[in-house]
Amino acid sequence: MSDAEARRRGGSSLAGPLTWLALAALLSQALALALGSVALSPDALLAVLGGGGEPLHRTLVLDLRLPRALAAFGTGALLALAGALMQVLLRNPLADPYVLGLSGGASVCALLAMLAGLGASLVAGAAFGGALASMLIVFGLAHGTGSWTPTRMLLTGVVMAAGWGALISFLLAVSPAERLPGMLYWLMGDLAYAGSPWLVLAVAALALVVMVPLGRTLNVLARGGMQAAALGVAVRPVEWTLYLVASLLTAVAVTTAGSIGFVGLMVPHMLRLRLGNDQRLILPASLLAGGTLLTLADTLARTLIAPQQLPVGVITALLGVPSFLYLLYRSR
Repeated sequence: MSDAEARRRGGSSLAGPLTWLALAALLSQALALALGSVALSPDALLAVLGGGGEPLHRTLVLDLRLPRALAAFGTGALLALAGALMQVLLRNPLADPYVLGLSGGASVCALLAMLAGLGASLVAGAAFGGALASMLIVFGLAHGTGSWTPTRMLLTGVVMAAGWGALISFLLAVSPAERLPGMLYWLMGDLAYAGSPWLVLAVAALALVVMVPLGRTLNVLARGGMQAAALGVAVRPVEWTLYLVASLLTAVAVTTAGSIGFVGLMVPHMLRLRLGNDQRLILPASLLAGGTLLTLADTLARTLIAPQQLPVGVITALLGVPSFLYLLYRSR
């Protein structure tokens, strides 16, 4: 088989699953636009998207549901992509921004910035600093004077997450009473006040453009640091790139929608079970599947007890806890 034919077959094997995931993403967006406390028929939705429709329907879809659906997709894409990168970095399917304390560190610093009355850009910067600091602490404590192990890394991350949770409880205890409801919903993961979705979508696209060309390198790194170094991979720069990118993705996701757990844990691992461990496929597939999952979860949160709304983090936790226990059982 020639090199050109091999590349063509490899490209077709990647395109098939990504096409189906892209169609699922479009379907999830359509459901998010049609469903809610006021359901829209397919004809009414198509009329609005075509530039017509009733004024009330246009306001409902274009001003309320569409920005939230896109923000949900972008946030889920960031979390799933961050989880995929961390699982490659640690060679551990249990790695996840929520489980390892990154979301907690980002949440604490973001809450401090909010209480200080800082602007949105400074809140995002504080969340990034918190996520990065949490990652460095976890890696430093887990590594010690020797190499880390999955068990040590997991235990260190759980302890750090508990510590961040204690700080969050302290901040809630000393915060003004009028701010508590919004802060609690934000901490549980709430997309009601997500605002413009373009930041999360742009960051997700940029991260994908940066990381997918490194797919072959990540495939080698997933085999172990020593083997990757023996094959010519600059292990330390690649690892630091993964540190920084995962921290940035987590920070932007937390700033947009609060602390949402288990998306980064469930999505990459389930995709690996079905699609294998080729990072050239897993990274874009994680972006599409993570965005689809969170869009559907947010739609369920809006419609389950409509007109009241649940925090989307409640839905992802209900899905994620059984998945996490299943992964722990498999890793015995």
